[in-house]
Amino acid sequence: MLRLIATSLCLRCPHVSALPLNLRPCATLSSAENQQTVDALYDLSVDIQKVRKLKGWVLHQSPAYTKEVADLLRNMGASGPIIARILGIHPEAVLCNPKHMQTQRELWTSVCPNQKDLVAIIEKFPASFFTSSSHHDNQRNNIAYFQSLNLNKRIITKLMASAPQSFSRPVEQNQVMVCTLQQAYRELGGEEANMKIWLQKLLSQNPFVLLKPPEVLRQNLLFLRDKGFSTAELLRLLSSLRGFVTELNPDSMRSTLAYSQDTIGCSEAELRDIILKCPALLYYPESILDERFNGLLSAGVSMSQITETPTVLELTTQIVNYRIQRLKAQGYDVRTGSLQVLNGTKKDFEMSFGKLQLRRERPLFNPVAPLKADD
Repeated sequence: MLRLIATSLCLRCPHVSALPLNLRPCATLSSAENQQTVDALYDLSVDIQKVRKLKGWVLHQSPAYTKEVADLLRNMGASGPIIARILGIHPEAVLCNPKHMQTQRELWTSVCPNQKDLVAIIEKFPASFFTSSSHHDNQRNNIAYFQSLNLNKRIITKLMASAPQSFSRPVEQNQVMVCTLQQAYRELGGEEANMKIWLQKLLSQNPFVLLKPPEVLRQNLLFLRDKGFSTAELLRLLSSLRGFVTELNPDSMRSTLAYSQDTIGCSEAELRDIILKCPALLYYPESILDERFNGLLSAGVSMSQITETPTVLELTTQIVNYRIQRLKAQGYDVRTGSLQVLNGTKKDFEMSFGKLQLRRERPLFNPVAPLKADD
């Protein structure tokens, strides 16, 4: 039995609701729009009508610091169109006090010193940068904690950008979840020398894993162990699921596994092998799996083909049908060939499709055939 499961952690991670990202500082709310804000946004080529429609409340608040926000971004290398896009998406930024914005800039540059890269992050995640000043201490402490783990700065920056709630909350809560993940890795036989890389990869692929209660991870690992997965297989699943194991629960997995086994008509041992090839089967609901199984079977694909390449179930029925038709036009029959050619991203498929097309169009060269010569 896993010591991870048999023992309880000395620390407990309380369930914490997500902190609001929309910044609404204590400012005067007027029935009339703040004309200075409207004019400043207009001068910056921001779509005022869009702001009025989606976040009109911002235009009614005072004080606002539109010019200061624009100057900050401009000093960081942002162009006029980029500034307009940022303020169009997240006009709440103009309500940030300049002093607080400068603090944010210092915090973010401590993990992302390249100004061009930072501007690109702000453009994509403006709400993560223009956040409440009350979170600065937590942000600073969390940055220091993740740096103490020797995590790559790019990983820390990605965490701050895509899961800002994890940096806005007390550092102790992140410490509990990270310790739980590290303990699970050790208990499942992971090598200590590779743990930092493993943790970096997991956090990079699913930053929201930090926001989940540690108990969920323990319960799911216990359930999967009871289903017959070995310690090594559990580590493989934990890594393959990219932290999404924390999104699952025993009831949903039990239902999905029962459906899959009944549909495929296999033993529990055979089902475990299929799950190891395609861990996504653990978290797809029955309705989605039913649609995808039936879609493949109606296209003439056999169940043995599906179990040989179960990752094809990660694709929607629409994508599968589209790819099957593309392949059929090139003379490839998925009913007799491998389903591997269907797999992967759009880019992966186009590469495979291109190879098939090239193979069909390229004339066969016979090295012993006599060459034609002019008379």
